Formats: sequence, structure tokens, C-alpha cells
Amino acid sequence: MRVVYLTAGAGGMYCGSCLRDNALAAALIRRGRDVLLWPVYSPIRTDDRDVSSSRVVFGGINVYLQHRWRFARKLPRFLSRLLDHPRLLKFAMRGAGSTDPELAADLMTTLLLAEDGPHAGEMDSLIEHLRAADPRIVHLPNAFFVGLARRIKAALNVPVVCTLTGEDILLDKLDAAARSKVLGLIRERAADVDGFISVSRHYTAYALEHFGVAADRIRQVPLGIALDDGAAIEAAPREGTFTVGYLARICPEKGLHNLIDAFEHLVGEGRDCRLLVAGYLGSGDRAYFRALERRVAIGPLRGHVEFLGELDRAAKFAFLRRLDVLSVPTEYKEAKGLYVLEAMSQGVPVVQPAHGSFPELIESTRGGLLHEPNDPVALAAGLRQMMDDHDLRARLGAAARQSIRDKHTDEHMADAAWAAFEAIAAEHARDA
Repeated sequence: MRVVYLTAGAGGMYCGSCLRDNALAAALIRRGRDVLLWPVYSPIRTDDRDVSSSRVVFGGINVYLQHRWRFARKLPRFLSRLLDHPRLLKFAMRGAGSTDPELAADLMTTLLLAEDGPHAGEMDSLIEHLRAADPRIVHLPNAFFVGLARRIKAALNVPVVCTLTGEDILLDKLDAAARSKVLGLIRERAADVDGFISVSRHYTAYALEHFGVAADRIRQVPLGIALDDGAAIEAAPREGTFTVGYLARICPEKGLHNLIDAFEHLVGEGRDCRLLVAGYLGSGDRAYFRALERRVAIGPLRGHVEFLGELDRAAKFAFLRRLDVLSVPTEYKEAKGLYVLEAMSQGVPVVQPAHGSFPELIESTRGGLLHEPNDPVALAAGLRQMMDDHDLRARLGAAARQSIRDKHTDEHMADAAWAAFEAIAAEHARDA
């Protein structure tokens, strides 16, 4: 059974969905499954071996031009192909993480009306590529792509599956009218999708409430990470200065400012502690980051915080092994939280807000503490508890490390995803 798995590129940004999709496809391929990973909008960026195709469908430059100008919808085929060249897409979409909300709402709307809107030509091209690939299942990257399902099914007579993976963070940036319109289209076009995959119980509940999807059409596939190369190295016991780490995209939504607030409480108590910060910084978030840098440089945290920038895969796991605790105190309700699993794989416990996917990840792994969301004082209390109770920290870290191996590897994720694909394909065949 061949699966063509579409994954949405993030314009050169490290993206949790890209990392997950690539890890899932790689694990499925290793297990002998016939999977083709096709990027949408732009090439994906991953810190592991990239198993995606060099072909990009619904290329971001073409999508933008066709959205803005009618003449672009009639460009010669050779020119459209040129605009989908991976290098050109990487360059042109390097700032995609800071898209204007009004433009994003327009693009979401036209994508949800794909066969009838300005992207009909891109839809034709996608169908042509899919026919050549001859899949038995087509996977859509997220709920914003459910408008593609009807045409794909009509052309190929195959089931269409969609992963639900954190669309709320984009929806919540829209004004009320635009959000209502986009949600209405998602509810309408979700009926064309044969089955949905959710990455967490939290996000399943969100989809049931907001996307109008019936509970029996959603299958949960828990997150998993690859335990190879640097990820499998045993961390040595740590001594000395208590070290807290932050490893995620640097942006207001991820809550680095909350962690800095909390850290000021600990430093103000005269504690021997430091904060290491690493992660991708997009152009739209540089002013936010510069303000934090200035605050650290002239305030009580001077000498206690180190900014390490972006890390490759080997450096990421080496970074995690330097930590006593990881904390990424997101302001929004995170649907995934891969960084939690990555820290736990190194025996590093976490202190996370009690919302989104974090309660279920900590319930599953027994590898951390929860605190009241968006409350730096409560976060400081959790970090203080970890700092003062070495036995608790060691116990949580050991439980977390073992649980990742028992339940949250990429192979566990691949097996669950393939079981979902097979079940949806069987239902489609029975109803045909």
C-alpha cells in the first residue's frame, strides 16, 4: 500500500510538524512501508536525515502570485516549474514564520476552496503528480488543506487522511470574522476527509469542538522521536551549578519571557543557577529577542543566562545533556511538544504549564512537574522544587528516559500511524 504523505514546509524554519512528519516517514520507510514524503509550499527543514522528495507541490511562490494576480494563474508550465525550484523557494520563503494575519486568512480561505479558487492550476498539477505516483492513500498536512480532499478523491478514488497538528495557533491570530469564516470552511470541507490523525488527546478534543469532526473519525497517533546517534548516548550524572534549559523557537508564544521572569526569582534568592537558551529565531521575532537580551544584560540575570542560538541535531542532544531541567512555558496550548520528549530521552525532567499536550505527556512518562500556565511565580516554584530535591529530579529523569524507550519512539509512532492508514483504507474499500 503506497501512501503519498504531504507535509507543509515552513520556509526554512525548524517546525515541530515538519520534524514529526519526517521522523514518521523515515521510520515507516525503515520498516519497509511504501511512503513518499512530498513537501507543500517549500522544502522542509529537519535536523535529521531528510527523506522528503525534492519536488514541492503547491509551491509557495506560485500560490502567492496566483492569489494576488490573475495573470499569474496563466503562466507557462515551464515558468511555474521554475518558481517551484527548491532553492528559490527556500530563499523566497525564509520569513514565512511571520506571515501577515490578513494575508494568512486570505490564503487559508482560497486553499480551502482549492478547486474553485485561484489555485485551480496548482490543484491540476498536484492531481497529475498523484496519478503518476499511484497511491492507495493520500495524506494532507493539516486542516487548512481539507479543501483538496474532494478533488483528490474524485480523480483517484482513494481515501484521504489528514493530520490535526496545531492549527489553533494560526487561527487564533486571525480577527473574529476571518477566524469564523475559516472555521466554517474547515467544518464544511472536513466531511470530504476519510479519517483524521491527532497528535494528542488535547488536540483531539479541540478538533471535536471546533472542526465538527465526529469522534469515530479521529485516530490518535502519539508523538515519537528517533533514538539514534546522539539521542541514544547516556548522559553522565551532573554536579555543580543547577542548569535550566529552553529549547524551542524563540517567540512570544513559546514563553521565554515567562521563564526569564521565573529565573529572576531564583537568582534573587541567591541560588547557584544558570539558564541556557537555544532555538530558531525568525526575522519577525528579532525585536522580541533583542528586548530579552537587553533585559538580561542590564538586570540581575547578567552572567546567569547564555544564548546559544540554533543547534543542529548533534549539538541539540549535547545541549540537553548539560541540563538538570528543561522548561518551555508556552503561552498557548501546545498540541505537540517534541522538545519535551527530546529532553526526557536524555533523562532530563521538565517543568511545563498545565495546559495543552503537556499534562498527558507527563502523565504518560512520569517525567516532570506541571505549573499554573502563564504564572512565572508558579514556574519558579516548580524549578525550585526540582533544584532542592535531587532524588525527585533523578527519579523523574529515569522514569522519563525509560518511558520514551517503551512508548514514544519513532517506531511506536510509525506502527500506530500505519495501523490508522490500514484501518481507513479498509473502511474506504468496504464503503466503495
